[in-house]
Amino acid sequence: MKSKFWMAVASIALGLATVAGCTPRVAIEAPKEPITINMNIKIEHEIRVKVDKDLEQVFADKEDIF
Repeated sequence: MKSKFWMAVASIALGLATVAGCTPRVAIEAPKEPITINMNIKIEHEIRVKVDKDLEQVFADKEDIF
């Protein structure tokens, strides 16, 4: 009878150890490297539009250039 008791205690202890080893771990950590955002923006089109508008105004002011 004592051996069955100790076997039950041992199996319960083994079961608790197994369950305790499977607990999930959630950790929130700051990144070690800074976050970089690479923004590929072409400003070339905007500059051309401004130059085109300026040229149109120059041509409108001086019609006899050519």
